[in-house]
Amino acid sequence: YQTMVADLTGLEITNASLLDEATAAAEAMAMAFGIKGKRDRTVFLVADHCHPQTIDVVRTRAEPLGIEVRVEAFEDLQPDATCFGILIQYPATGGDILDLEPLVDRAHESGALAIAACDLLALTLLRPPGEFGVDIAVGSAQRFGVPLGFGGPHAAFMATRDRFKRQMPGRLVGVSKDTQGNPALRLALQTREQHIRRD
Repeated sequence: YQTMVADLTGLEITNASLLDEATAAAEAMAMAFGIKGKRDRTVFLVADHCHPQTIDVVRTRAEPLGIEVRVEAFEDLQPDATCFGILIQYPATGGDILDLEPLVDRAHESGALAIAACDLLALTLLRPPGEFGVDIAVGSAQRFGVPLGFGGPHAAFMATRDRFKRQMPGRLVGVSKDTQGNPALRLALQTREQHIRRD
């Protein structure tokens, strides 16, 4: 699954331990804030073509962090020196396939990170967001028929560039070898230890 997400998004590092797409977008916002946010960089721009539930969850998560969320029309998004990140939907919630590269370039020129909430099934045909400079991609595996359960409505993913792997929430699973030389999965990098419980 993680290899497929990396291939479809065009980004190097993926995880699959997030609750749903909206929550993954909020986690990506918090991650971008940790990387780029400062006292004078507290604005997060959200394209109004994002799913409404994603916008709601992002706003809720932003409030206690002191982040100002501005929801604007895609064509009006203008990242500036107060902005640490932008969120765009790919394809848009209405199905539109927009050219995101100019906006991603403007975000980078202003010093902000670009986040795309993606439809994995659509990415089997569309250009991967990593190819046009997106720094973080999020989404849900529900489009591939992954059933409800295992701690959340659907398995959500986050993919990012290798240089941001230590800021990534959740757990990263790597392939190793056991003592008999057989392939084995292991937790390779973790920024949170949700699986550890103390008596």
